[in-house]
Amino acid sequence: MYFCTKVNLMTDKSTCICENCEFRNVVFSYLDESAIRELCDNKYERSFSRGEMIHREGDKITDFKYLKSGLVKLYRSNSSGGDQIITITRPFEFVSNMSIFSEEHYIYSVSAVEDSVVCIVKLDYIRNLFLKNGSFAMGLLTRISKINDNIIKQTLDLRQKNLIGRVAFVLLYFTKEIYNTRVFDLPILRKEIAEYIGMSTANVIRTLSDFKRDGIIKVFGKTIEIVDIAKLEILSKRG
Repeated sequence: MYFCTKVNLMTDKSTCICENCEFRNVVFSYLDESAIRELCDNKYERSFSRGEMIHREGDKITDFKYLKSGLVKLYRSNSSGGDQIITITRPFEFVSNMSIFSEEHYIYSVSAVEDSVVCIVKLDYIRNLFLKNGSFAMGLLTRISKINDNIIKQTLDLRQKNLIGRVAFVLLYFTKEIYNTRVFDLPILRKEIAEYIGMSTANVIRTLSDFKRDGIIKVFGKTIEIVDIAKLEILSKRG
């Protein structure tokens, strides 16, 4: 478990003990106990409610952030005034770190899709760690690179599919990658699915209705049940 030692109710921030943090095994395993204690002095947690902005496109980059719990979406505004969702990010992946070494301002926005907790570390501290600890630098860059590769692969896979294949792909992503269950509450609106896959909201709604009619899924309000996952996988692949 991850234990917090102090909570500031006025700012919804908490400082934490990092020795037993689950995320330490992902990146911070390269730090010794002394460095971990120093890390704790330069980081805090912050909770975000569903729909709350974590940062906006154009905000100045001052922190290194990673997602401890919940679910968030990364997106950019497009020329028509809408949003283009880049990816949906799950716990222990990075909220905003793909441009922290190349840009001064965020090139995309991040908001909470579910109630989420983000760990925030001072960026200057992370940069100093890069200079002092080559193993940490390599581990962090490897992790960020893998996440970038997954986003690029996912984007290319979606572009190669038709409407039915794209909607099937998203449902499989939630059931296999995010929730690991065939019954889940859809965390995003139909409009957001459309923004994610580059299709119209009306087409997404119609396709979900077709899946329901054909017995592939059941829909109970926001709850989705994948009834025929084999058929959904075929539609995703053929799409």
